[in-house]
Amino acid sequence: MTSPLDRSDLAAIWLTLELATLTTLLLLVIGTPIAWWLARTSSRLKGVVAAVVALPLVLPPTVIGFYLLVSMGPHGFIGQFTQSLGLGTLPFTFAGLVVGSVIYSMPFVVQPLQNAFSAIGARPLEVAATLRAGPWDTFFSVVLPLARPGFVTASILGFAHTVGEFGVVLMIGGNIPEKTRVVSVQIFDHVEAMEYAQAHWLAGGMLLFSFLILLALNTSRRLKPGWT
Repeated sequence: MTSPLDRSDLAAIWLTLELATLTTLLLLVIGTPIAWWLARTSSRLKGVVAAVVALPLVLPPTVIGFYLLVSMGPHGFIGQFTQSLGLGTLPFTFAGLVVGSVIYSMPFVVQPLQNAFSAIGARPLEVAATLRAGPWDTFFSVVLPLARPGFVTASILGFAHTVGEFGVVLMIGGNIPEKTRVVSVQIFDHVEAMEYAQAHWLAGGMLLFSFLILLALNTSRRLKPGWT
């Protein structure tokens, strides 16, 4: 059976994979120090920061997309800043999609990392300190290897969640072919146009992808009971 997917469908798939990959890498860089701080701090601000990180779990995607659209627009504080740098505004650009995706998928990366860091406990860090290991050496030689399962989980969840975005990317990126139109938006377009065959192929692919992600996570946790 020949696939009915056309060039626009393939472009949407490629753009989605590109967006998810870049977002996941940025989230690992940004989320690691946040998760480490949340796991180790006793600051009164911990609850506030944790709540801010977790907001995308409870807020409707359109609400997040709306406020990002306003703040990154020509009159928003982010938009004014990017314009002062000569970068223009971020809405309806791939860069805008990345910013929105990083914010929307933040808890799916930070929380697994925080759990992994918390599970390490203080003992390995104390042993490293007695061996006169510096903070950076301790983190890269002790913490990262012990928290590796958490990084795997965070990477998978961050990537998968970004692939499945709809409301945020539609609000921020609109529906520009080969620039901001991702798979979820492409499926919506096919349904609106009553092109159910194309919608079935893309939606079925998303369903299979999501199932394989969950299967991989559950399998890894069963094989490694200590994973977070």
